Amino acid sequence: MTTQCRYCPLQRKDAFLPMSKEELSFMEKFKSGELTVEPGTPILLEGSNSPQLYTALTGMGIRDKTLENGSRQVISFVFPGDFIGLQAGIMGEMGHSVEARTHMRLCVFKRSEFWNFFKSHPERAFDITWLAAIEEHFMGEVLATIGQRTAIQAIAWAMVKIFERGKSLGMVTQNQMPLPYSQRDLADALGLSVVHTNKTLAALKERQLLSWSDRVLQINNLEALAEKGMTTLEGRQKRPLL
Repeated sequence: MTTQCRYCPLQRKDAFLPMSKEELSFMEKFKSGELTVEPGTPILLEGSNSPQLYTALTGMGIRDKTLENGSRQVISFVFPGDFIGLQAGIMGEMGHSVEARTHMRLCVFKRSEFWNFFKSHPERAFDITWLAAIEEHFMGEVLATIGQRTAIQAIAWAMVKIFERGKSLGMVTQNQMPLPYSQRDLADALGLSVVHTNKTLAALKERQLLSWSDRVLQINNLEALAEKGMTTLEGRQKRPLL
């Protein structure tokens, strides 16, 4: 059964800005259906020209890019509420792939209707621009992390960002949140080897800063971990929901 935008469960999450009745009505017309995918399913492929755009309604995924030599760079992790396929919507094809890491439910939008945002709903078009700017800002943080933070600082930084995102989505209970990624995913996101990543996670666990096992991340002192990662806890800015 398709979820109507006015009853979207994400609307009740702290992570997102509320939508007006007019915006909800427009989004219901823009939405063409829902798609359910299993873990490991490719949602969008690098170089593809998909006729559809998506919003992750439930579940988590990953964005990554494969180089000619077969090595992989994880670009970012996909959380509920993330808009997927914007790159193809603007540039005509995807520069990276998107894959489900858990069971996911996706809201589906027709790319052919994408420009109606700009024609008839400039406020929604601004939301898309805002999301693109946030993505660019985050990529800057990632580059600074890969280039300037040590391994232990980089992993601490990444876990703080993931945990804060999880809290804003109501995914954290008693200092724990589901984290369905592998150590290789984390290593490929931060430019580290899997061996180095494993040893660094063990060191952070020994210092009682975090524990990550059985697909569950536990952080008991987020402030101390943020200090180790050379970052601050400023609270996440509410995001537009598309």
